[in-house]
Amino acid sequence: MRPGTLGRLALAGTRTDTVRVVLTALSAALATLAGLAALTVLAIPTPPATDDNGVRWSHQYSEALLREPGLRGGTAFALLLLALPVLALAGQCARLGAPARDRRLAALRLAGATPGQVTRLAALETGVASLLGTVVGLVVFLGAHELLDRPDADGRLALPTDVLPSPVALAATVLGLPAVAAAATALLLRRVVTTPFGVVRRARRDRPPRPWFALLVPAGPAAVGGYFPLLRWLERHDVREPLPYLPILVTAGGLAALVGTVLAAGWFSYAAGRLLHRLARGPAALLAARRLTADPWAGSRTFAALLAAVLFGGGAAAHRAYFQARYAAELAEARSFGDLTSAGDTFYLDTIGLVDLAVAVAVTIAAGGLLVALVEGIVARRRAYAALVAQGVPRGVLGRSVAWQALAPTVPAVLLALTVGLLLGRLLSGPVRAPGSAERFVMPGVPLEQLALVGAGAVAAVALTVAVGLLFLRASTTAEELRAT
Repeated sequence: MRPGTLGRLALAGTRTDTVRVVLTALSAALATLAGLAALTVLAIPTPPATDDNGVRWSHQYSEALLREPGLRGGTAFALLLLALPVLALAGQCARLGAPARDRRLAALRLAGATPGQVTRLAALETGVASLLGTVVGLVVFLGAHELLDRPDADGRLALPTDVLPSPVALAATVLGLPAVAAAATALLLRRVVTTPFGVVRRARRDRPPRPWFALLVPAGPAAVGGYFPLLRWLERHDVREPLPYLPILVTAGGLAALVGTVLAAGWFSYAAGRLLHRLARGPAALLAARRLTADPWAGSRTFAALLAAVLFGGGAAAHRAYFQARYAAELAEARSFGDLTSAGDTFYLDTIGLVDLAVAVAVTIAAGGLLVALVEGIVARRRAYAALVAQGVPRGVLGRSVAWQALAPTVPAVLLALTVGLLLGRLLSGPVRAPGSAERFVMPGVPLEQLALVGAGAVAAVALTVAVGLLFLRASTTAEELRAT
């Protein structure tokens, strides 16, 4: 098959295919913006040490996150974390209109295309859509780079608009993301065989998901919680050699909790379906329970991204409580000495505010992915829904079943992610020194308001996606859908 023919076939399709390409391009554009922003922060040059600037700060910036070299790595890492829910959204968009696309690929096989050509066709569609998105993201980034270059009255910049990533980094981002997306598509299709009569999977997921990844969730706080007791034990026994390796324990514990929360999303859905089936009495809840146990992986990518954002939100809430308690202690101590100028500043509280903003953005993006998964599931099962309505099942029952299916695994999983994030943040931050005492330490209070805001925001975002997705239910349950192919 010639490259030109392959390209035309990749861009052909129905309106659903066009929507899938547009959403994939949008996801790639957002991921490109996050990646280029992180690279721009890393591209800020560190000035040489002088008598007036021994700490080598970049005083042309008004924000300490950009001014201090030691904080730029964490800022870039936070920006890269924003790309995770975006990539999950892209993965979910690739499932949009999957049945119609499978029939189109089967028709190509019937027309004489080989399995390898069909695989290259699907990978090319994802790669072209991602390339379009990365180019758009680059154009938006360069345009914003010029528009936001506005120094304040002191000549300082709020954003690093005076630097750009290297041309190699720009090219690697713009071209690397589409290449990775195309390679991932080809990798995911390795167990799929497209025949002239349809798409068949070589290995079906007949067994329910296992809870092994969920065991990593409590293992993470346990590893982090053992850091300070182990450190004190080593200091009492005058053991110094293993001390540099202790931060690895903390990092491994945090990653274990995050990876366990993300990879166990399918098991969370399956367990919620089993529990709902045991406790439910109404038809809507029973339908939702059967759907969750039959296909717990539906929407698991974006559901996992939502849980990861909530976990970070719980950790940020714990750190906010710690810094608030420390600031209050420093302020009380300064008042006791009558010198308020020695009180601590609010830099760390302002930084946690930026983390909260990043969590809100991640939850919004993950909710968009859940909306795509919800609409795709309704459209894919429109014949079954139309048959139920034709047999007398009220549309309200179907609507409530869709709501149960979305909210039943979300509420307990969000509570678990909040708890794990709070424990990790509390164990990492530790206690606060009490005012006027060098030996007495107190633990900060539990930030119930902040935790409730993060958890309720996540659940409300999911509920909003359900409300929007139900708008497609009436159009998908008409009698004409019984004849849909």
